[in-house]
Amino acid sequence: MSENIASYFNKAEENRIIDAIQAAEAQTSGELRVHVSHKKDADALKTTQELFNELRMFNTRHRNGVLIHISIASKAFAIYGDKGINKVVPNNFWETTRNIIQEHFVKGNMVEGICAGIESVGEQLKEHFPRQTDDINELPDEVTYD
Repeated sequence: MSENIASYFNKAEENRIIDAIQAAEAQTSGELRVHVSHKKDADALKTTQELFNELRMFNTRHRNGVLIHISIASKAFAIYGDKGINKVVPNNFWETTRNIIQEHFVKGNMVEGICAGIESVGEQLKEHFPRQTDDINELPDEVTYD
């Protein structure tokens, strides 16, 4: 973990984010992850798509993984969902979630913004990908860093 990143979230904050991921995933078969980077992004969405593939988030039965990527250096973030999600969610789904996160970020509430974004994604995924009795946790519930 980079020193810059380590000072950004303490263990309690990281645990709040992981708890939000687990709470969202308890209601859906969807998989969520958060990635925090100290690198500058010329194109946050493109970088998020690349990270999605590097993290192998496409490796879900319903292709319903979601990655929230935050670039500290660029002061930018993006949300990327797999093709199974994009087939069923409304056109403005990602913009709505982005706006929720951004409202918190503008006020300097990064952890609250991430958790609110995760909650928003979880609520929407619950409608389209409700948790089933045979669902398993297909991807780690973690915050990744570079």
